Amino acid sequence: MFSIGEKRVIVTGGASGIGKAISLLFSKHGANVHVIDYNERALNGLLAESSSYSANLFVHPCDVSNQKSVMEVLNSIDKVDVLINNAGVAHIGNAHNTIEKDFNQVFNINVNGVYNLLYACLPKMMEQENGCIINICSIAALVGIEDRFAYSASKGAIAAMTLSVAKDYIKYNIRCNSISPARVHTPFVDGYISKNYPGREKEMFDKLSKSQPLGRMVHPYEVASLALYLASDEARFISGNDYPLDGGFVKLNN
Repeated sequence: MFSIGEKRVIVTGGASGIGKAISLLFSKHGANVHVIDYNERALNGLLAESSSYSANLFVHPCDVSNQKSVMEVLNSIDKVDVLINNAGVAHIGNAHNTIEKDFNQVFNINVNGVYNLLYACLPKMMEQENGCIINICSIAALVGIEDRFAYSASKGAIAAMTLSVAKDYIKYNIRCNSISPARVHTPFVDGYISKNYPGREKEMFDKLSKSQPLGRMVHPYEVASLALYLASDEARFISGNDYPLDGGFVKLNN
């Protein structure tokens, strides 16, 4: 199941959190994984963690919001079978207290970063007349979430970009889908709780977990597993779809 073979896979933001889980899982399944991340320390840690079983994981320090840097990396990779746009930043705030600098940063990474990778990778996929693109979106693009104005707007853009790419490039046998997780248990969540609720970490972790009807957060591995399926040959008839990975949040949280 889930034939990934020796496909060349690009994972942005692939050195931590969801991206790290994707990078490790795909490399375990034999893919040649190229990880793009701005954090060189995290990239080195990823290489160390995978060294015991994988010789097919490669790292590229790069800021996805910088198109020139992205193009330099992509010019060093001869073929791209799968692109996973995962790099992103979170932001807490509403429309009247989100300052311009923070709003622009969210869009530079979350939206421009996806555009830059699409711009660099699509010509390669068009030439080979085959490819798969997976955008990590969010349930924030589907429902209203308190104090997530800039983040929700950026993920709404990703949802629209997914459909546009799926429509425009289907004639080249290029598929494009998105995954929309609910709250994922990553170091960001732990840091947010520690910073804002000192002494109440367990209480707040339980509260945030129970906001999903299944009573827990999503594990990064679960996002990676869905991405593996969507990138595999078994999913070659799937395009233009979003997959909420939300423990029932969108449909059942009434």
